[in-house]
Amino acid sequence: MNLQSDTAAAVRRLYGCSARQGLCSLAVLCVFVAGATWLQRYSLIGLFAAILAPMLLACTVLLLGARVCGARFGWRAAWAALPLSVAGGALAMLGPYHAWMRMVGLSGLPDLQVLACAFIVGMLALGLPLWQVQIRARAQQLAELRHAVLAAELKALQAQIEPHFLYNTLANTRYLARQDPERAAQMLEHLIAYLHSALPDMRSRDSTLGREFDLAGHYLALMAIRFGQRLQYSLDCPPALAGMPVPPLLLMTLVENAVKHGVERKPGPVRVTLDAQQAGEAVAVTVGDDGAGIAGTAPGGGVGLHNLRRRLEALYGDAADFDLRRTAAGVTEAVLTLPLMQMNEELAA
Repeated sequence: MNLQSDTAAAVRRLYGCSARQGLCSLAVLCVFVAGATWLQRYSLIGLFAAILAPMLLACTVLLLGARVCGARFGWRAAWAALPLSVAGGALAMLGPYHAWMRMVGLSGLPDLQVLACAFIVGMLALGLPLWQVQIRARAQQLAELRHAVLAAELKALQAQIEPHFLYNTLANTRYLARQDPERAAQMLEHLIAYLHSALPDMRSRDSTLGREFDLAGHYLALMAIRFGQRLQYSLDCPPALAGMPVPPLLLMTLVENAVKHGVERKPGPVRVTLDAQQAGEAVAVTVGDDGAGIAGTAPGGGVGLHNLRRRLEALYGDAADFDLRRTAAGVTEAVLTLPLMQMNEELAA
């Protein structure tokens, strides 16, 4: 973010005006002068001119500085030019003010009072808006910096997922190649097809729930070749939720954990389920398995689940949730609760 160029743009927006706005201001000024003349309040006209002229001079100086200097015109330059131009304009108006007062046969205010009125009113009228604009600009800059840091962190977290996922998949293929070469060849064919679909998503900024279900289905098909009849699986993603945007590879961590902790650690048959259901303004995605369970392990304490929680917090804040539990029926469930709204595209970019 270029703070100087933003300063110049803010000054032009704050102190500039269109032709229509200028004409409206001139009309108001004429009405004021006409009213004061009709009421014979000539001293008000003189004091008003002594206050208004420094403000107009300050606006002109700031606008010229923003236009001429461009990106070099920063907040320090604006704050230095504002009081100097207001004070200079007030000093320059002392002579015309007293000349006017003598012309209408009145005694004017002392110089110090005229200068104080012109300076205080000018700084309040022009300085307070400038201060508010500067605060908003700094807050926006800090927000953009936080977004940039968060986006970099998300990319790093996603980069940690990629080698972990590929290593596990290739290790499973190598294992099967030693045990059953014919089935290993089938698995390689499925692996090639899977990677052809999955690799683009690994570098993509976002995905959809339907696509993540498809990738999980490919992965479970590969694992079914390895484990044979021991692994049964089912997937259920309602068509109405298939287009919902989600971070890429968000579900793969949970599906891999179900295979690793549920299927590999239990000698008998294991069923892995993956389903999505809408619950009000949220969607609950559940990965379940009736395998070995989470006994003897730290629930949710792995690196993959830690990264998953950090990605959820960064992308959704408090609107998303993750829960890992063991039901009374002996099923381990990893439940993702995601809001129906789209995730922050700026952070996911």
